Amino acid sequence: PVPMIKLLYYLYSRHLSRGVRRYPVPRHVGIILDGNRRYARSQKLADPVEAYQLGAQKLDDILVWCGEVGIPMVTLWVFSTENLSRPPEQLSGLLAVVEAKLSQIAQDQRIHRRRVRVRAVGKLELLPDSTLAAIRQAEVATAGYNGLHLTIAVAYGGRQEIADAVRGLILDKAKQGEGIQEIAEGITQEEIGRYLYAADLPDPDLIIRTSGEIRLSGFLLWQSAYSEFYFCDVHWPAFRKIDFLRAIRAYQQRQRRFGA
Repeated sequence: PVPMIKLLYYLYSRHLSRGVRRYPVPRHVGIILDGNRRYARSQKLADPVEAYQLGAQKLDDILVWCGEVGIPMVTLWVFSTENLSRPPEQLSGLLAVVEAKLSQIAQDQRIHRRRVRVRAVGKLELLPDSTLAAIRQAEVATAGYNGLHLTIAVAYGGRQEIADAVRGLILDKAKQGEGIQEIAEGITQEEIGRYLYAADLPDPDLIIRTSGEIRLSGFLLWQSAYSEFYFCDVHWPAFRKIDFLRAIRAYQQRQRRFGA
């Protein structure tokens, strides 16, 4: 039965791939990587870090799948600012996995062949020096590429991003000698947007969340105003190509109205 299941999976995956390629795909996809610890419990893994490691490996698949269907930008929410308050043993395990993956990315020839540009966004100053070093290593190694854009949200919170954007805008205007009234009158949606962590990226067309939670939890809070959402029951380490393709297909079947 196992070979038959694999064959059916392969055939269904090909069917979905052909269908998805007939229609426009999202330009920018955001993914909330949820369910690592629940996956560890469901699989009776002794250490949740094993689930984080499996989740990190899933990143390689995501890049391949995006390349196959022609998606040029993907943003992955690895962990939030709230996650920094987890018990030290949990946090150290998670950060160790993040650091190892970023270091691998910097040296991965597949990343360089695909010309993947990597960058991290969030309250990076809250991270340990070792994590920052791994981030900079991956960013520097891929800085000159213009293929797939991979943005990794670490120590990220959507409300914090908006607060930081407004603060940065006000400080810049004040440095230019503007008074409080002039600054207030000049605050617009467009101005705030220029101060977001990755202001050059277009808003995400599609946001996927794994593990069955039906909420954004603040992910790309400003940018997701007109995004389409897809919620998947599968935990992140078990996320499959057919789950990804189903999300793209669901996006293609919707009529986007952008608030109209």
